[in-house]
Amino acid sequence: MHDLPALARFGPLVATGLRDVTSDPAALESSGFWAVTADFEGRLVCARFRDVRHQPVPAPVPGEWRGPASDDWTSSLDRAAYTAGVRRIREHIAAGEVYQANLCRILSAPVAPDADVDALTALLARGNPAPYAGTIRLRDHGVELATASPELFLRRGGRFVESGPIKGTGRTEADLLEKDYAENVMIVDLVRNDFGRVCATGSVTVPDLCVVEKHPGLVHLVSTVCGELRDDAGWPELLEATFPPGSVTGAPKSSALRIIDDLETAPRGPYCGGIGWVDADRGTGELAVGIRTFWMDRSAEHGRAAAVLRFGSGAGITWGSDPELEWRETELKAARLLAVASGAYDSSGGTLT
Repeated sequence: MHDLPALARFGPLVATGLRDVTSDPAALESSGFWAVTADFEGRLVCARFRDVRHQPVPAPVPGEWRGPASDDWTSSLDRAAYTAGVRRIREHIAAGEVYQANLCRILSAPVAPDADVDALTALLARGNPAPYAGTIRLRDHGVELATASPELFLRRGGRFVESGPIKGTGRTEADLLEKDYAENVMIVDLVRNDFGRVCATGSVTVPDLCVVEKHPGLVHLVSTVCGELRDDAGWPELLEATFPPGSVTGAPKSSALRIIDDLETAPRGPYCGGIGWVDADRGTGELAVGIRTFWMDRSAEHGRAAAVLRFGSGAGITWGSDPELEWRETELKAARLLAVASGAYDSSGGTLT
């Protein structure tokens, strides 16, 4: 199969002409335009591109994306395992070990080895538009992803930094529960603490708390946390202080990570990590939380003629969580995007077929 050239796409920004690739976050303080992906487990890939231009996401070409059949998707945790995991987290909460923990499952389906994630991005742009949508295609470096993320992880302009944690999901605003608002406030406090490790004393603020945002097929509660980096802090220190994102781990973060490692049966990879770009010349950058994200797995175990498409979905678990409702939240978050990827979404009518 002919390998597609390296490419990164973030909204209307397109980067081509790969120059070099590194795992060193200090490179983001050097020069050039970088595409960045950080797996939840900590693997960092920074790819510097030579050419950056503005170009709208192209219209989908019929037949260019050949996705999996709708019934080919399997889950790392089935309904029984997921709801049992929710109950186990509630036991940890009752024991005082954690206040909240995010429980995720990974959905997988086989696809053709010539499947191109950028063609999937074109479909997602129509079927599930998102503020942090994009592609990173670096097949030689094991990175092929298409994201429709609605969540800001880190935005930086000079010394100014900002995060937009999402916690609380429903089909409509009326579906949002007291638990959703309490969960959002807990994660905002966690992000404030993370920022406080690298920001000037007194500079961390919360200009927006629990704002309802509408996204395709659902609503979210979104808050904004801002701060000013200390003079001795740059991208390496900022990533070390904030990663993995608080909204997809839990509080306290260290305890939540231990529980996640115990209960989840598949690595999250780029899902729940960080995905975006850094312009080192201008001192700017924008990383999304890697939710609503598809990625290709071409591991040797699948053979040279096979590839697996993966997608993650999860929910934040608190003492007020109902196991069945949390399972349904993971289904709600996944349904529209899986339908787009499987060609079962009618974008003209906006309905699942």
